[in-house]
Amino acid sequence: MKIKLLALALFAVSAFGHFGLVIPSDSSVEKTEEANLKLTYKFTHPFEGDMMNLELPNEVGVFISGEKKIIKNLKEQKQDNFTYFTADYYVVEPGNYEFFMDPKPYFEPAEDKFIRHITKTIVDAYGYGMDWDKPVGLKAEIVPTTRPYGLYKGNLFSGIVYYKGARAENVSVEVEYYNQNGLKAPSEAHITQIVKTNEQGEFSFVMPLAGWWGFAALINDDEEIKHEGKDYPVELGAVLWVQTKEYQISDK
Repeated sequence: MKIKLLALALFAVSAFGHFGLVIPSDSSVEKTEEANLKLTYKFTHPFEGDMMNLELPNEVGVFISGEKKIIKNLKEQKQDNFTYFTADYYVVEPGNYEFFMDPKPYFEPAEDKFIRHITKTIVDAYGYGMDWDKPVGLKAEIVPTTRPYGLYKGNLFSGIVYYKGARAENVSVEVEYYNQNGLKAPSEAHITQIVKTNEQGEFSFVMPLAGWWGFAALINDDEEIKHEGKDYPVELGAVLWVQTKEYQISDK
């Protein structure tokens, strides 16, 4: 009985979505006083707030209108004894800034596999407004078909999942809200929403709250990782974060 209860507990923990997280201080920069972006990199269950250790990622950087630059000024941080990272990035020129993280694969014993979530977030600088609907060449990525900034609470977000440059059909896309407000879900099934891509790799989801929303398209990778003498499959996640906001009340 104890073994069954332990198995159920492990399943309950793993049932919540794992998400790589790349969160800038804002999804758009309009003034020079907003140009110093604060970036946060985590591996977490975003709605529940449960953290996992994030090792120093294999690569962290930004694609600026398609040109890749590496971010090296990562600072290690701690939350509940779990490691995450932060960085500062000063936005100088107008452009489409796609911040990304390619982490070291994380072994999840409860699921008997490794997890590698290649995560990105798109920031528009000074009204550039272009290039956000183009792939940047990551092994797995979500390319928006809805502009990924300037979004309101209640907007429909749509995207296309790519794996190795091809559209990925019939892929599950987990969706979670980055819950920083102490919200409670009415049931466990409400914590992680799930949609699937169609034959063209497309999906859509309506975001009912203001804040940050994570979309994680989960793909069985074509590589395995050896761990303690055994080969394990890799769950490759194409993760994208977008921000929604409320209308503001005019003071006029």
